[in-house]
Amino acid sequence: MTTDFPILSILLWLPIAGALVVLVAGKLAPISVRWLALFFATVVFALSVPLWTGFNPGTAGMQFVENLPWISTFNVHYHLGVDGISMPLILLNTFMTVLVVIAGWEVIQYKIAQYMAAFLIMEGLINGVFSSLDSLLFYVLWEAMLIPMFLIIGIWGGPRRVYATIKFFLYTFFGSVLMLVAIIYMYVKTGSYDILVFQHTSFGMTAQLLIFLAFLVAFAVKVPMWPVHTWLPDAHVEAPTGGSVILAAILLKMGAYGFLRFSLPIAPDASRMLMWLIIGLSLVAIIYIGFVAIAQTDMKKLVAYSSIAHMGFVTLGIFIVLLIFQKTASTDGTVMGVEGGLVQMISHGFVSGALFLCVGVLYDRLHTRDIKAYGGVINLMPAFAFFLVLFAMANVGLPGTSGFVGEWMVILTSMKADFWIAFGAAFTLFLGAAYTLWMVKRVLYGPVGNSNVSGMKDIGKREFIVLGLCAIPVIVIGVWPAPLLNVMHATVSNLVHQVVQSKL
Repeated sequence: MTTDFPILSILLWLPIAGALVVLVAGKLAPISVRWLALFFATVVFALSVPLWTGFNPGTAGMQFVENLPWISTFNVHYHLGVDGISMPLILLNTFMTVLVVIAGWEVIQYKIAQYMAAFLIMEGLINGVFSSLDSLLFYVLWEAMLIPMFLIIGIWGGPRRVYATIKFFLYTFFGSVLMLVAIIYMYVKTGSYDILVFQHTSFGMTAQLLIFLAFLVAFAVKVPMWPVHTWLPDAHVEAPTGGSVILAAILLKMGAYGFLRFSLPIAPDASRMLMWLIIGLSLVAIIYIGFVAIAQTDMKKLVAYSSIAHMGFVTLGIFIVLLIFQKTASTDGTVMGVEGGLVQMISHGFVSGALFLCVGVLYDRLHTRDIKAYGGVINLMPAFAFFLVLFAMANVGLPGTSGFVGEWMVILTSMKADFWIAFGAAFTLFLGAAYTLWMVKRVLYGPVGNSNVSGMKDIGKREFIVLGLCAIPVIVIGVWPAPLLNVMHATVSNLVHQVVQSKL
């Protein structure tokens, strides 16, 4: 569906334009800059809502399409569009950006305009990544997105921020270079950079394997998958709260999105050949990283490792469908696995973002993330304790929360493929309960033994609004996931049909 109203271009460029306005206004009073950033973030979110209300869930085709020549010499187009996979991710991005602006309202006192502008620029670039249908445009935005996050960690981060930013940049940039090589190869073969053209082009087995492996490195780093995950805990620990929220809620989803947009439909035969590699790495992330999380004493590190384990569910749900088809020669039940992975992506965005916000609330008061420094917080901060327990239960996968829906769908689908894979995936529910509830117990309950804790005050109106806005989708998706699943269904069904068709 093509539209005359360039809504996707607005969602890409308005936040960037807003960031420039915020930077120009940086010489004004700090509160003016904050209100200006909130205004632009809120307007962008409001403008993203019509993507949902105007979306036609009955078709798998791209919607709200914009297609203009960009670099005619190389047949590069400014080509945008969304489907049932990318549209919810754009809404997640615009929603979380509003919360990040509010969350940094009083916390950030240094270079306020630059801080707010960095998040607005990143918001626009990420919207562009999720809506790009030209692979070169996708690559440019993918790389550009690294810059504001690099600055956010490097300027407003912790004591080891320089180390964390360099490690983050090197890991992600190296993978992106291989992705560019694959894109150029496909351009030489097809004469186009259009992703949809790539998806409908038949590549030989050797070419598919090389393309898949190049994309695997780029997307595995971003997810991140074991063993290229080590940059994430460092980045999270050193990043300011807002940086951790966007990193966990949005940036990690870009890797899984890349598998769905590039790897599976472009190289389906290679995907089937190497599915055991991805399934194995996913199970390692789910189980091994779960044990690593149990050993953490830093709350941010614990939530960071938890994110890696939960993203393992996403990649497992995406690739387990290939094993089912190999064993049964049928696609029955496979759609549920991919949809479960997508629901887990959305849920994890809200839940992990909220947990990092909760850690930020505690850090703002006591200036430590050491779990042992707390205890008895529920006696002093009952409203905060309510939200922390709610998000902890969602992180565990409690029925009635969004965390349950995606994980349960992936486990059920895995059972169709192999009992032991499903058992391994389900085992993480015990591990998740262990490290999450252990953290909650040590932070919230017990006597108030620390004199510093005894002076802590409960959350104020601003913090209540931020955490409350996170809680709404966590509960709504948990009790009523149908609208989200309906939006995805046609697109996912079409994707599964593409993946099971050989291109050889």
